[in-house]
Amino acid sequence: MNPLMNLLTFTGECAILTADAAKRAFRRPFELGEMLQQMAFVGIASIPIVVLTTFFSGSVLALYSTEILVRYGATSLAGGTVGLAVTREIAPVLAGIMVAARCGSAMAAQIGSMVVSEQVDALRALNVHPTQFLVIPRIVANVICLPILALVGGYAGVIGGVVVAKFGGVPEAAFMSSFRQFVEPWDIVGGLIKALVFGFVVGLVACQQGLRTKNGAVGVGQATTNAVVISMVLIYAFNYLLAAVLY
Repeated sequence: MNPLMNLLTFTGECAILTADAAKRAFRRPFELGEMLQQMAFVGIASIPIVVLTTFFSGSVLALYSTEILVRYGATSLAGGTVGLAVTREIAPVLAGIMVAARCGSAMAAQIGSMVVSEQVDALRALNVHPTQFLVIPRIVANVICLPILALVGGYAGVIGGVVVAKFGGVPEAAFMSSFRQFVEPWDIVGGLIKALVFGFVVGLVACQQGLRTKNGAVGVGQATTNAVVISMVLIYAFNYLLAAVLY
């Protein structure tokens, strides 16, 4: 198939899966056990990698910005510069990318393996709908956990910025005063809204790629790769659109 047909097929499958998940989300049985398991996998287990990446990203941002601001006597802008970048962009985007790489790939591989080994067909034979058992818990887990991860990552990024800025000649008190002056609650809320959308994207793409897996082990590997690549591209695309709308 040509790229246009692939794009239309992907869009159509995602739309159908979204509509089916929305229709079944409030129907019994509610797969609470599976949902909690996915939330633990996406949320708790992803905290260390999100904290590390955002901490060092905030540190690098402070390293570059502090050097320039100190040189031109504008150290009062250091906290605001780092704070806005971390809360609006770095924390939600990095949280989304880390979850896509770590969890989205695993979800696509798990569902893809179930498809090629006919376990999904067995679920249907047992009158268990795949959307109810596989898709909804994973999407909900991503939507709930990614804003929390972005919030934790935001704290880590700001702390990294404070540490590096202090060594660069910006006192901690001046950094935090600048942060409070320039960073408004809406900047944080907007970052959390971005993370919520990214969570939906990661969960939906991972499930869609897993459910369309074919050709055995080779297909599972292809679905895993596609889930990560497509999720990351969509995260950056939606990041631009949401930034234009929210800010």
